[in-house]
Amino acid sequence: MSETVAELEKKVGRQERILDAVIALLSQHGISGVSMRAVAREAGVALGLVHYYYDDKVTLISAALRRIEEDDVAMVEPDPARSPEQNLRAALRRIADAEYLTTAYLSLRLQLWAIAQAHPDFEEINTAAQKRYRKGLAALIRAARPQLSRAEANKRAADIDIVQNGIWLTALLGVDRASIRRSVKRCEDIAFN
Repeated sequence: MSETVAELEKKVGRQERILDAVIALLSQHGISGVSMRAVAREAGVALGLVHYYYDDKVTLISAALRRIEEDDVAMVEPDPARSPEQNLRAALRRIADAEYLTTAYLSLRLQLWAIAQAHPDFEEINTAAQKRYRKGLAALIRAARPQLSRAEANKRAADIDIVQNGIWLTALLGVDRASIRRSVKRCEDIAFN
């Protein structure tokens, strides 16, 4: 018997709550704060349900990392209603949006960089995510500046990624908004000039 739409939505909703819990625990406590039991408690679901969807802590964290990766890649997806220049500027400015400059989000970012060393699966997911993000950013740069070679667009995307990560890392330490704006402007300079 096939599942009804309502059953599928309920299943997806439970999985989303579980992944939200993993992300919250990673942000607050790092990898050591993530256990199947802690996730169940944070998500408000039975421990057996967490085990039903995920075999162990590694598969649980891996699923959360993949969800974060999808969010990151969405940051550089072009909007067909915008010009290539507008898409590139929007992507470059997006990392300084208020939702990304919260302590919770910035703490999560710090934890994501740290857990890449905790397990080969996490390193692989993080590396793949970074490559996908840079590839999307390079595509935006090439669309806005078609005269650039693929190699030059890739180089600029890598430079911008490093500056953006620096923005997030230092924003956690309380750098002022003017510094963040100047850094975003620097990313625009790298992309466009």
